[in-house]
Amino acid sequence: MAEQEIPIHYVCTHDEAKELINKHNRFWVSNCGCREGNEKKCQRSRIDVCLMFAESDAGSGSGKKAVDRAFVDGIMKEAESKKLVSRPFRNEARNDTDGICFCCDDCCGYFAEGNEYTCDKGKHIEQTDMDYCSQCGLCEEVCYFKVRKMKNKELEVNRDNCYGCGLCVTVCPEDCIKMVERK
Repeated sequence: MAEQEIPIHYVCTHDEAKELINKHNRFWVSNCGCREGNEKKCQRSRIDVCLMFAESDAGSGSGKKAVDRAFVDGIMKEAESKKLVSRPFRNEARNDTDGICFCCDDCCGYFAEGNEYTCDKGKHIEQTDMDYCSQCGLCEEVCYFKVRKMKNKELEVNRDNCYGCGLCVTVCPEDCIKMVERK
């Protein structure tokens, strides 16, 4: 990647994705290019989760169509229930957000290829109060960025790897994880 080049994608929490969605009143969706291009069918979620805010955006896969707000709300429910990472994407000039990809660890090239993550970290970062952590390991299962690892039945957290998706917060039974502003 060239010096100072701004990646097209960045990571955000589901609440931040909803804020982005609330700024728009017209929506388009296409099939996810990663899910379409994968030989095996995605085991985590449905295929039509590439959300666009600009009619001119081609999308990453086939089947682009205009959709209403109820359809978009259905995508958000899918993202929340299936633990998909919200990855908004910028326009070509990198000065505005044109839509949101909802990525998983099953078939999305972003996670499956094992390459360095080609997107910006989000505005937030996890903060875990280890005094209240029950060491259940549920947060490790949804952490696609390998921030959270169970070793010898104890949770280890490498905050440097956190991209700020917030999925760990959604599964913690102890409510000991929160998202805080990245400094």
